[in-house]
Amino acid sequence: MPRVSVIIPSYNHEKYVAEVIQSVLDQTFQDFEIVITDDGSIDQTVGEIKRFSDPRIKLFCFTDNQGACVAIRNCLDEANGQYIAVLNSDDTFLPFKLEKQVGFLDEHPQIGAVFGHAQIVDENGRPWSGKKHSYHRIFKQENRSRYEWLNHFFYQGNCLCHPTVLIRRECYEEVGYLDKRLAQLPDLDFWIRLCMKYEIHIIQQDLIKFRLRSNKANISASKPETLKRSWWEYRHILNNYLKIKNVHDFVRMFPEAQEYSKEFDDDLIPFALGMLALKRSEKQFHHTFGLDVIFEMLADEKLAAKIAAQFGFHFIDFIKLTGQYDSFGIAKVKELQAKQGKSLISSFKDLLKR
Repeated sequence: MPRVSVIIPSYNHEKYVAEVIQSVLDQTFQDFEIVITDDGSIDQTVGEIKRFSDPRIKLFCFTDNQGACVAIRNCLDEANGQYIAVLNSDDTFLPFKLEKQVGFLDEHPQIGAVFGHAQIVDENGRPWSGKKHSYHRIFKQENRSRYEWLNHFFYQGNCLCHPTVLIRRECYEEVGYLDKRLAQLPDLDFWIRLCMKYEIHIIQQDLIKFRLRSNKANISASKPETLKRSWWEYRHILNNYLKIKNVHDFVRMFPEAQEYSKEFDDDLIPFALGMLALKRSEKQFHHTFGLDVIFEMLADEKLAAKIAAQFGFHFIDFIKLTGQYDSFGIAKVKELQAKQGKSLISSFKDLLKR
């Protein structure tokens, strides 16, 4: 059984996939297998993979495109390693990546997964030139406790570079796999579930080359459809925080919650979380989440009475909140209406097209 399974979901990356595979074969740590699932590529990606004859490479091919999360799940089902490394089919490992991370996890059994920093390169593998891309800043993270990470993920979103990870196989077995319903933020959803149970660590060193392709070809690139999808997914990913079981853990994640009440019962955690989403963020998906959560809690008369007793919050206060927070962007619609002289309905349709 190999110590490490390097899993590669591939899709239409004939230009890069050979370099990607070679970067694994050139590792200073050699006790690995490479498990590749091609997700219905229509170019010569599969042909490039088949040029390699190393017996450690296992290739599985989907007839039709099913999405990266499905391909990753298939890789995991076929993987045998104690540790799992995830690699996109257009990124590459630096030569010492696996050696450093395997050594770290061997020495730190309390850590569930270890990450690293990333070199940002362009379409042709050259260091990103000119003005620094935002990924230079986002991926250069210091270490936090899992409670601090959960706070960060709630308000700020993802900042961990997925292809830098080396994770214990048991973590997937404990917290589940990537959610196949998600396309933009499945890694954020998974990091939240992971940090609910495990500590993580970032090695403060570049471990991979992360490729930024031209014409916004990366799946994470800032395009209208990806932004729309990201906001929708983020709203639903926040539901993970409704699974927090006790106030002790909740306050360690969100010490700012004590401004609403110094003490409250475990079953009122969702109310405090909803209030934080409303009061501590300016993002509409946080506001939608907060209002939805409190709305559902107030449907239970017993919970509503406890909320009133412990937080001094009543039905009339909720009604005021629904008029205060612009969850559906009505203010933006009215702004469009004023600028363009259009009807409210016509302006709203324009906003939805953005």
